[in-house]
Amino acid sequence: MTAPATASAAARTGNPPRGAARRRRKRGPSAWAVRAPLLPALVFVIAVTQLPFVATLVLSLFDWNAFHPGGRRFIGLDNYAAVLGDTAVREAVVTTTVLTASVVAAALVLGLALALLLNRRFPGRALVRTMLITPFLLVPVAAALLWKHLLLNPEYGLLNGALTWAARLVGDGTAPQPDWISAAPLIAVETALVWQWTPFMMLIVLAGLRSRPPDSVEAARMDGASEAQVFRYLTLPHLRPYLELGALLGSVHIVQNFDAVFTITSGSLGTANLPYTVYQIFYQAHEYGQASAAGVLVVLGSLVIAAVALRVVSSLLRGEASRG
Repeated sequence: MTAPATASAAARTGNPPRGAARRRRKRGPSAWAVRAPLLPALVFVIAVTQLPFVATLVLSLFDWNAFHPGGRRFIGLDNYAAVLGDTAVREAVVTTTVLTASVVAAALVLGLALALLLNRRFPGRALVRTMLITPFLLVPVAAALLWKHLLLNPEYGLLNGALTWAARLVGDGTAPQPDWISAAPLIAVETALVWQWTPFMMLIVLAGLRSRPPDSVEAARMDGASEAQVFRYLTLPHLRPYLELGALLGSVHIVQNFDAVFTITSGSLGTANLPYTVYQIFYQAHEYGQASAAGVLVVLGSLVIAAVALRVVSSLLRGEASRG
């Protein structure tokens, strides 16, 4: 029987031709059948993340003070103008920039040094690596409380205790007992954040070191290159995308950091960053509209950094795929 006759007979009987059924089996299940199990997760993500953001965006267009709930009214973009013109918000932007840049730079340098150390073989390397990762696993509030009370407290902190011990060691029993948080509040917050985020940078750089092609390093050493030259001309260029990735991801998280500022200094002494300023506008001034506008601006700034981070991640993955 010819092919047209087979197709017509299949159409009369309601059964598809064998070739069509075989092709359908090769194509597998439909796209909806594959995506259907993901729909609950998608609905959950939209309900948890997108709907609150839309509500915040709508709320930012209203003049709404909790002390005067009956005076709520639509004012358009006036809240954004008020937020951008607020001196406290501008100071918070500067503080957030300084805090983020200093913490990311210090954590990257320390993370690079620790990754270079852990990339070498030595006894107890696994134990050292586990201990170095531990600060990143702590809850942010717990880490901030540890620095505020256990280390920096002027009465019973370990730092002042170490000064007293050193003074007794050299023969003089008296030692200065400074209040570190009051003397250098922003540095205290930065130190706590650097301590917690250095392991994150270390893991990213260590992954980059493990992906470094060993043949080029061995060839450079056989040609007489020193360790400093290998690091400058081979290791550092190879680690550049990993360092960029660590800087961008760290910036996304540190820009939004609230725990350390709230716990260590309560936003006083010039340490109030943007998240803490939004908290002050919302919970202390009860200006819901202005707080929502400030929150939207913070989210938009974080999205810009996240978009750049995603481009760096995609280029890094393409580079790894091309090498593979």
